[in-house]
Amino acid sequence: MTGEEIRKKAVKLAVLLIVAVAVICAGYVMVVLNWSYSKGERVGYVQKFSEKGWLCKTWEGELQMLPVPGAIPEKFLFSVHDKTLVSKINSSMGKKVSLFYEQHKGIPTTCFGESEYFAVDAKVLE
Repeated sequence: MTGEEIRKKAVKLAVLLIVAVAVICAGYVMVVLNWSYSKGERVGYVQKFSEKGWLCKTWEGELQMLPVPGAIPEKFLFSVHDKTLVSKINSSMGKKVSLFYEQHKGIPTTCFGESEYFAVDAKVLE
C-alpha cells in the first residue's frame, strides 16, 4: 500500500465515523423526545407563561399547584411545543387548570425546552 492509498482509506474511515456518530446522536434525541419516562396530571393556576430563548424559542410555564391547607405552595415548571396548546394555556391564565404532561428524561440540550416536563393538554376546571 502506498501513502496515497492509506490517506484515502483514513479519510473514508474518518467520514464514516463522523456520519455514524451523527446518526447515533440523532437517534438518541429521537428516542428521548418520543419516549416518555412518566405521564401525569397537575392541577393549579398558570402563574407564568412565556416564550423564551435567544436561538431556540420555547414556551415555558409555571403552574402554581394547589396545596393542602397550611402547606407551602409548590411550583411546577413545564414546557410546551404544540401551538394550539399554547393558545389554550394563554386563554386559561388566572383560571384553575388541569395540566396533563409527559416527562422526558435525558434531553441533551435546552433547545427542546428548559424543563423535562412537556405539557400535552390542558383543561380549564372553573
